[in-house]
Amino acid sequence: MHLSKIPLLLAPLFNAATVLSDQAPLDDVSVLTNEVARANNQSLLWGPYKPNLYFGVRPRIPNSLFAGLMWANVDNYATAQQNFRHTCEQNEGMAGYGWDEYDIRKGGRQTIHDEGNALDMTIDFIKVPGGQHGGSWAARVKGVPRENGSPDQSTTVVFYTGLEGLGNLGVTTESEDPRGFEGDVKITGYTSELGAFSIGITAGPESNDHPENDHPSYDEKPLDRTLVSSLALQPEQLWQTKVILFSKMKEEVDAAIEKHGQENPPPASQIFTIKNEPGDGNIHLVQKVFKGAFEFDILFSSGSSPLPLTSDILTEQINTASLAFSDRFEKIHPPQAPFDNAEYLQFSKSMLSNLVGGIGYFHGTDIVDRSEAPEYDEENEGFWEETAEARSRARPVLEGPKTLFTSVPSRPFFPRGFLWDEGFHLIPVVDWDMDLALEIVKSWFNLMDEDGWIAREQILGSEARSKVPPEFTIQYPHYANPPTLFIILEAFIDKLDAKKNASAHQPSDHEVIEGLNSAFVETPELGDAYMRSIYPLLKKHYFWYRKTQFGDIKSYDREAFSTKEAYRWRGRSVQHILTSGLDDYPRPQPPHPGELHVDLISWMGMMTRAIRRIAEALGNTEDAEQFKNYEIAIERNIDDLHWDDDAQTYCDATIDEYEESVRVCHKGYISIFPFLTGMLGTDSPRLKAVLDLIGNPEELWSDYGIRSLSKKDEFYGTAENYWRSPIWVNINYLVVKNLYDIAIKPGPHREQARELYSNLRKNLVENVFRQWKETGFAWEQYNPETGQGQRTQHFTGWTSMVVKIMSMPDLPALEAQGHDEL
Repeated sequence: MHLSKIPLLLAPLFNAATVLSDQAPLDDVSVLTNEVARANNQSLLWGPYKPNLYFGVRPRIPNSLFAGLMWANVDNYATAQQNFRHTCEQNEGMAGYGWDEYDIRKGGRQTIHDEGNALDMTIDFIKVPGGQHGGSWAARVKGVPRENGSPDQSTTVVFYTGLEGLGNLGVTTESEDPRGFEGDVKITGYTSELGAFSIGITAGPESNDHPENDHPSYDEKPLDRTLVSSLALQPEQLWQTKVILFSKMKEEVDAAIEKHGQENPPPASQIFTIKNEPGDGNIHLVQKVFKGAFEFDILFSSGSSPLPLTSDILTEQINTASLAFSDRFEKIHPPQAPFDNAEYLQFSKSMLSNLVGGIGYFHGTDIVDRSEAPEYDEENEGFWEETAEARSRARPVLEGPKTLFTSVPSRPFFPRGFLWDEGFHLIPVVDWDMDLALEIVKSWFNLMDEDGWIAREQILGSEARSKVPPEFTIQYPHYANPPTLFIILEAFIDKLDAKKNASAHQPSDHEVIEGLNSAFVETPELGDAYMRSIYPLLKKHYFWYRKTQFGDIKSYDREAFSTKEAYRWRGRSVQHILTSGLDDYPRPQPPHPGELHVDLISWMGMMTRAIRRIAEALGNTEDAEQFKNYEIAIERNIDDLHWDDDAQTYCDATIDEYEESVRVCHKGYISIFPFLTGMLGTDSPRLKAVLDLIGNPEELWSDYGIRSLSKKDEFYGTAENYWRSPIWVNINYLVVKNLYDIAIKPGPHREQARELYSNLRKNLVENVFRQWKETGFAWEQYNPETGQGQRTQHFTGWTSMVVKIMSMPDLPALEAQGHDEL
């Protein structure tokens, strides 16, 4: 393949990265793959990849530069210290916050409605490509007092930047005035990965105003100046920036009290400041104090970029990025009827932007129990007590450091990677930016150990561990999680198949706007190369599940098509199977080593189907045949082991006191898992009962979505009630998607599926939208009786799947238009 044959869509990719000469032939697909990967990395290098912060920027480079913001209303002593914002927190006095528009390759706008500080913040973050080190970036920070505040209120804003690894970082000082900087502040630095760079923090427009007072301390430190404190600290301390800031402010508070006495302290806006001590160091605090509305820019300029960034360029780029985002969004994810109006469009943009804006880059050690205690096999009755005792005597070890590029479920409460969440997160991303989705999938599979295990929860480094209770930080190499990343790989195969089967044509408008975002689809050779590169990892991961999560058929004389295809989650306690993802969903009591779990065998069916299709696409016929045999056996065993004729539903199985295999039925999400994972065809004799269960308002159906547990179940709404009644958007998406698949194919239950699809789609989206408008947040789950959002707020992980649901077809509209498939 020569450069002239590279599709038009890839041209921006290569031009922006300047990685190929005009003459360079690309006769080897591996060369093309490497060049695309390099260009992709340039495009993705910088971002707000510290999602645990309201605004935290870093590159996808371990132990490198980082930057962030802190702020507070400093009108009085009583609230100033407690209202310093930095890390995203639940119930911190926010009326809502998040990205209104965000494209990971260009940037976007985040708004923060800080009720506690009576301040509305707007942060525009923009990336400007150029040079050899990932380009430049900039942020424009604006603040406007809210109605509950004062137009003249005092706000302090602290920008900081630090360097965790090797290199240098220092403040350029043109003046030695100890009272601070009157104009812009410039920080310069160098690392081997980033080259030379500078960070300019502007004074802002002339409209900026600053507090004044007649206290004697004002002459020593007038608040119309910028204060800079440069420090040299141990790298492991640098992430505790708020602690660092408070320690520097305390020095000034103590000095002020000593000088002026308790009876005449400086005003809060004056005293909550740092000393101006600019210079070299590995962390620099830059503090500004404003009166009323304010604005300033942060301009990171890569030394290899053609031109340094300026505020004028930033203004132009903000407008360009916003227009480009809106245009692209309305082509890729436009809400369909009945959601095709301006309000739902804004909602959908926000939800996708927060999902993508919640992507983080994590680096550090994690804690793993490698004891391989025999109790962990969970082979004996009463095994949960044995495993608890084994865990108590284990000596976990630090492993790594490791890196992960992933989105997070919730910036304030779950700012880390979760394995089964991530597959759901990427479903809306697949259409928006397939190359990004594949980059994240690859990052997850690169975490795999030599046995094929990936920890279900990724808590990498001290900063991540600071948000997790110690008892939950340890990861166990025999614990699984639903393999949802295979949903994304199957979607990728769908797109590759569609591309290969399409007749030769010029790129459509949709393909042209995708550009860099779909290189691995638009050039099938790249897609094949990607699949070949990770296929060995997929196989290893697949066989790890089969080895560690197997269920016992033979010991209990169970009758089934296959004596091997049965599965049981490890990590079971009396009330929970955290590894299943459905934590407290009712399971057989008491736990038993002979249990079989219908949700896990369904996930294994989906996983087997996906890896079989991948093997077929790669021409690996021997593997494909092997996986096909597994797939058939799983399909048959789902019915043989888990269908209960009396209850007319799928159920977990266990062993009773007479050593007989029995099914234990708790109707709810578990009962419909074969349907959710696409294991029931349109002609399945079980499909009608599944659809009836979904649509029954006395069981799972509600006005707001599908309940996690039947209203008739004895455990409905009991105990912690986590998965015992609430509505979860991820599972509801799987219901909607599979109802749609039934509704558009010939079959005896097509009309029932069509009605359920239309009504569920409407109920679900309308409620999530209504709660977003009323509270300012997406929520972890929704109450089935009232629709109210509950548990974790700002849950912009899989709740953002409403974007995908909104953009799915409105079947009555399609039917009216005479579409053949209907």
